[in-house]
Amino acid sequence: MTVPTLLGERPPAAAASRPGLAAQLLRRKPIGQLVREAETGHGGTRLVRSFGVLQLTMISVGATLGTGILVILGESVPLAGPAIWISFAIAGLAALLSAVSYAEMAGLVPAAGSSYSYTYATMGEGMAWICGWCLVLEYAVSVAAVAVGAGQYVNEALAVFGLTLPDTLSQPPGAGGVLNMPAIVIVVLAMVLLVRGAKESAWINTAIVLVKVGILLFFCAVAFTAFNGGHFEPLMPMGAAGVSAAASRVFFSYIGFDAASTAGEEARNPKRDLPRAILLSMLIVTSIYVLVAVAAIGARPWGWFDGTEAALVKILEEITGQPWVGVLFAVGAVLAIASIVLTVLYGQTRILLSMSRDGLVPKVFGRVSARTGTPVAGTLIVGTAVALTAGLVPLGALADATSIGTLFAFALVNVAVIHLRRSRPELTRSFRVPLFPLTPILGAIMCAYLMANLGAETWAVFAAWMLVGLAAYFGYGRKNSRVAALSHEDYRELSGRQPANTTPTQEVKAEIS
Repeated sequence: MTVPTLLGERPPAAAASRPGLAAQLLRRKPIGQLVREAETGHGGTRLVRSFGVLQLTMISVGATLGTGILVILGESVPLAGPAIWISFAIAGLAALLSAVSYAEMAGLVPAAGSSYSYTYATMGEGMAWICGWCLVLEYAVSVAAVAVGAGQYVNEALAVFGLTLPDTLSQPPGAGGVLNMPAIVIVVLAMVLLVRGAKESAWINTAIVLVKVGILLFFCAVAFTAFNGGHFEPLMPMGAAGVSAAASRVFFSYIGFDAASTAGEEARNPKRDLPRAILLSMLIVTSIYVLVAVAAIGARPWGWFDGTEAALVKILEEITGQPWVGVLFAVGAVLAIASIVLTVLYGQTRILLSMSRDGLVPKVFGRVSARTGTPVAGTLIVGTAVALTAGLVPLGALADATSIGTLFAFALVNVAVIHLRRSRPELTRSFRVPLFPLTPILGAIMCAYLMANLGAETWAVFAAWMLVGLAAYFGYGRKNSRVAALSHEDYRELSGRQPANTTPTQEVKAEIS
């Protein structure tokens, strides 16, 4: 029997036979179909499987490590005071609870769509679109937010030579400038590298991540020489509310761990290596974040951080009295930011590739170059849009908007794990969430808690973004959805939904074969 796919082997169903709105929003994409598409690609061209567990871990660490410490530490310490390290730990716990859910889903559905694909397979097209739209906010905006911080460190490095970029070229409008040129340059360079090939990008990212870890450990070694335990008293001058508010903001620092799950179609052994990479990266990142936060507060009182840009560089310069130390760290910080931009921009293009395959966004995002094995056109479009955002929008608004979209997507993955465990317990899982269902329930609750601590302005931005998303879905996605275009018979066949006398085992085999 020929199994239909969503790639055009069979013509779409007539408009009259398409499901109604409610049925379409609930129509799920079969897991077996997701796996088949990962193997066959789009239009006969698929992504190249070249990543091992090292590269996957480095993609996750590269997309995560450094964001909160290098870019938004100065904005977060005034909220929590010396307890900023507790805020990092709380945000890390929330991310870890979601990370184990990602690990289970990544092993079960090794597709490029990350939580978008997981949601489509479990909760249907409506929630999948919402999740995918949140991921667009998470990935694209976080790239811009991180790149914005590059200007601070470029100026710190140039200052040693008596040079500086004028605010007009290093700050966005609203922050005293006209254009953040360093941010634009970093995004464009990452875009060019990604167009050339994923394998080359991964190895360059691995080298940069090692440099990034090295400079953060170097900072800790220097900062602990000036450690003053008195800086931690009082521990929570702004109370528990301040710690919670800071945790919601610094959660932005953990959003990259799911970047490894977007590489599901480029991993050599995704069912084994993706869960390992996700959990290992979380352990590395959380440990370094807490260590650096403790070292920074120990070296300088918490009030010192208010309004301080490139705080870690200034701490090093003040402790050592050697300008070259600050230059070394600033150059390393620019490389660290470049690593984050590279890996998160990579994840964004893979999310849009998956959504394009399903017909929910234009086909151009799903075209994979036969020469490079990468979505060249999609990468150029996304890179250009992100570069303009990074050059023109201030950091604070970007960071908070990213956090709320990320938290919502993470909550959906926790729910997806619970749903799939209940509805499809027979499916083989290379990793299983421990303490089920407590862990995913706590993960979803923790995400909701951190979302509740974000400000009204952030919620307003999120609501506006979702309204734009609804308009995009009804204007394009609903009419072009490939899953909705399947006839009822083809959809039943793809889903493995056999007649009533078919055994559950036969049904599972029909889906995953």
